[in-house]
Amino acid sequence: MGDLETPVKKEMVGKYGPLIGAIDQGTSSSRFLVFSAQRAELITYHQVEVNQLTPQEGWVESDPMELLQTVIDCVCKTVENLKSLDVDPGDIKAIGVCNQRETTIVWDKLTGKPLYNAIIWLDARTKSTVESMLSKVQGGNKDFLKRHCGLPISTYFSALKLRWLIDNVAEVRDAIDENRCLFGTVDTWLIWNLTGGVKGGLHLTDVTNASRTMLMNLETLNWDPYLLKFFNIPTSILPEIRSSSEIYGFLTSTPLGGTPISGCLGDQQSALIGQLCLEPGQAKMTYGTGGFLLYNTGIVPVQSEHGLITTVAYQMGKNKQPHYAMEGSIAVAGLALNWLKNNLNLISDFQECEKLASSVTTTGGVYFVPAFSGLYAPYWRMDARGVVCGLTQFTTRAHLARATLESVCYQTKDIVEVMTRDAGAHMTSLRVDGGMTQNNLLIQLQADILGIPIVRPTMTETTALGAAMAAGNAEGIDVWSLDSLDQNSITSDTFTPAVSESDRGSRYTRWKDAVKRTLGWETILDDGMADPGKPVDLN
Repeated sequence: MGDLETPVKKEMVGKYGPLIGAIDQGTSSSRFLVFSAQRAELITYHQVEVNQLTPQEGWVESDPMELLQTVIDCVCKTVENLKSLDVDPGDIKAIGVCNQRETTIVWDKLTGKPLYNAIIWLDARTKSTVESMLSKVQGGNKDFLKRHCGLPISTYFSALKLRWLIDNVAEVRDAIDENRCLFGTVDTWLIWNLTGGVKGGLHLTDVTNASRTMLMNLETLNWDPYLLKFFNIPTSILPEIRSSSEIYGFLTSTPLGGTPISGCLGDQQSALIGQLCLEPGQAKMTYGTGGFLLYNTGIVPVQSEHGLITTVAYQMGKNKQPHYAMEGSIAVAGLALNWLKNNLNLISDFQECEKLASSVTTTGGVYFVPAFSGLYAPYWRMDARGVVCGLTQFTTRAHLARATLESVCYQTKDIVEVMTRDAGAHMTSLRVDGGMTQNNLLIQLQADILGIPIVRPTMTETTALGAAMAAGNAEGIDVWSLDSLDQNSITSDTFTPAVSESDRGSRYTRWKDAVKRTLGWETILDDGMADPGKPVDLN
């Protein structure tokens, strides 16, 4: 590990100018990408899929060692790619990190070994923990803590996952008692290991990832004593909170050893930067495993009255003001296509879904609400479960494929509707990114369902680009200025609405009827287990 104040050399660089690397560790894959800081051009990358483990219904885990090793493998392979392109890997001046958020990892700081698998953000095992926490507040108000952290009490966020680990895993309790336990989200785990691990690794996170734990105060940007007491979390296991753009430390391994790590953001905040949504009122939607719509509210945190969450968008330097965003999160977007492929065998690959869905002009009245583990924003109903409505003897797999794509678009509309009310202004267009945006039908359906133009950048790697921009912008790196960037300079495709307002409205009404049918399907028994057979009385 190098001296944090060591100046970064600015030696001569090759044909692409200074390069910035970006680690993008997501739910389904790890990647390392290299960008030209002068052109925001992707030079090369390598990607490795990661396994998801589902030991029980509603449980989703990954092996932390696999997450780390796949990142290292991607770095090594990308360096080989650069050499084959006759590009000097020494032109990489810094590295940024973006990551799946909320995913919770605990490990032994003496051995470096995980104490349990990583509990993935969409894991729903903490329903009984949520119920226990809600029993402590008047009226069981899930928004009780929003004034502190901007988030509802939900299975989604790290504090509940960490509380579950402490309550249910003896190895974690023992490590805490013996002062051996460290906690972190994926960024923290990666940075600790990549800067030395047991030999002096840096235990830190940035404000965007910390804001997803339910343990950081939105205004002070510090761990909140009230929240720590509420969840009974010891301070000793928490990482240091830093800005999103500063030199944190230096790689101690991989072929890029000695390169500074100088950017760190949760993946959705990183995409907000990569889409150049740097002014209040600008918004982007990312379609990945889940879906995430972020709306920049500037330097003032805005508390939603309609089920959205308040989060830190970025802080571009330790002495810079933080910027905030309202966010609507969808648990199931691309995951629904995985379900069609892997569980139902309706499609062989994602490209087939677009072809199949395009073979019919409507869903034939079919609506699919993929509430596999509850509904996120704006409903926050963990008792919801998925439904398919409107099936007839004429329904085909093509109708179901189209209904699956439409489900992603309708969930996005749910968020846009309440975001408009909270922001007090109508959205005039929406910028989109993520793996699903390669599906032209999906983007056209989104334009039809929202009734506004959808703008898709030609260079779709905006999540990793944002992390690279933060790293290159850091003081001491200074090869990427955010002040000179112009959103209009991004080459994009625009999809415009092609249905009538009356058709749009009537279809959305049916969607909301379908959503109502998902609610109250699952309840929690006294032992914390789910009871899928007993619906909740909604009257």
